[in-house]
This record gives sequence, C-alpha cells and structure tokens, in this order.
Amino acid sequence: YLEYELYRNNNLIGFHKYEFIKNGNNLEVKSVVDFKISKMGIDLYKYYAESSENYLDNSFKSFNSKTKQNKKEKYVNIELNNKENILKIDGSSYKGDADVNFMVGTWWNHEIIKAKAQISAISGRIIEQKVNFLGKENIIINGKKFEALHFKFLSSDETLPDNKKLNTDIWYDAKTYIWLKAQFVKQGNWEYRLKRYN
Repeated sequence: YLEYELYRNNNLIGFHKYEFIKNGNNLEVKSVVDFKISKMGIDLYKYYAESSENYLDNSFKSFNSKTKQNKKEKYVNIELNNKENILKIDGSSYKGDADVNFMVGTWWNHEIIKAKAQISAISGRIIEQKVNFLGKENIIINGKKFEALHFKFLSSDETLPDNKKLNTDIWYDAKTYIWLKAQFVKQGNWEYRLKRYN
C-alpha cells in the first residue's frame, strides 16, 4: 500500500493511493487520485481518476483507467498482445500499437527510469523520454529522513509545446526503490509526498 499527499503551491489539495493485490502469480495495482483546487470556497478545478494495472509473473499484462477532469472524461485501455509482442492502446488521445518496452507512466514502478517512452496513464499518449540521474540526496518527508535517488524526467522531443512536455523530478528510496516524492511545475508548483506505505 502506498499513499501520497498532493500539494499545489504548498497547499494540500488531495491524495493518490495505490493498493497492491497479489493473487498467486497475478498482481493487480489499483490506484485512486482525487484532488481539487478551490479559491474562496469555489472549486476551480476538480480531478478524479481510478486505474487498474495488471501483471502476470512480474510481466505487464494490462492497464485501464478512467479520469474526470472537471467535466471532461478521459480514458485508456492497454493490453499486451503476446502473439505480436506489442502493446495495444485504446485511449482518448492515442489509439494504436506501442513498443512492448514502453511503460505506463505510473511513478510507483522504479523500472520506468529505463524506459525509452512512457504511456500516459490518463489518455494513452506516448511520451518519449530521457532520464537523468542527479545523484543521491537526503530528504525529509513528513518528519522522516530518507536516503533518496533523484531523477529528472524530460521529453526527448524538443518540438512539443511546453504544456505537453515531460519535466518532472522524481525521488526513490535508495534501498527499497519506493517512490518517495515528485515535483513539477504546471500553472503552479506541484508536489507528491509519500504519506504512508506498508
């Protein structure tokens, strides 16, 4: 179980929770994200997403999610096609095939640092990435000290408009590879901070 608090401009606005359900050789990772931005009691932006990620014998099998951004609905369904050894994507932004080595952009999985591209967990869009390791750091989250590995994720494609570019800092625990923190700027400073895990 992993639970994160989500901050914007240092104000707590919501949460992101992951539940890991093991059943024999199957692993299901259920996720819920819920946040809203309010000003003077008026909700300016509301976001809710649920997803399910499935693995068999530690290999990716499928992913599906539904997201509601204000009144806009987005989705993605991804299936591994064993025969052709490709990923089949049906999403609100992209429909088609993808390389089997691309990974869904759910930050909990430390393996994402090795992927050439990540697939948007909201819409299925493929985001080619380059990942820089910025070194080891001691960070404090909710009063607890962690030795962390700091990575910078950037879009490989420089021609993308800024609002489509990947530009995210991620910290993983140096011993366990648990995702500790994320930071990015998008109409404000956003930060995910680990609240609870077991």
